[in-house]
Amino acid sequence: MVSILIDDILLLRSFQPDDTPELFRAVDESRQHLRPWLRWVDATTRQEHILQFIQRTMQQLHNQEALELGIVHNRKIIGGIGMHNWDHSLKKAYIGYWIRKEYEGQGIVYRCLQHFIDFLFEKPGLNKIEIHFMPANTRSGALAQRLGCKIEGVIRQSYLMNGKLEDLVITGLLKSEWIPLKHLPPKGFTNS
Repeated sequence: MVSILIDDILLLRSFQPDDTPELFRAVDESRQHLRPWLRWVDATTRQEHILQFIQRTMQQLHNQEALELGIVHNRKIIGGIGMHNWDHSLKKAYIGYWIRKEYEGQGIVYRCLQHFIDFLFEKPGLNKIEIHFMPANTRSGALAQRLGCKIEGVIRQSYLMNGKLEDLVITGLLKSEWIPLKHLPPKGFTNS
């Protein structure tokens, strides 16, 4: 099990089978909010789909293929964050994330990603992470930029979303470009 403490009320942790009802509720109540960006939402219509997902993620972690963590706020699952397509020879993977609508715009995903990226560069020893998003997903684009990711290209009409071919923006961040949290200036500090 992986657990990453963000602050007193926020935690990233591996999903467990007992999380099935709560995770299903979070997805089900966020369906309209998530549907434009995430293909798996429409295929997740019953709790058993969530249980299968959790079992699959536990196996993927055991096999060192991927890592899926819940975003837990005040002991309530409000989203997810994950590392996918873990390439051990190239030491890279891409990351994805989602959050319930009512928690959007509070900086939660940004703070979680800072700690998650620190973890990925230090513990599994990745050299590169990528964030992929559709151009219309401006929130993900802004988040990738804020984290220091660089646009590496646009793969045209290479993502099938809700029956339509979409472009996919590929951004990347190298370990050598990352400023770890411990070296960031204190909150409110400016360099002007």
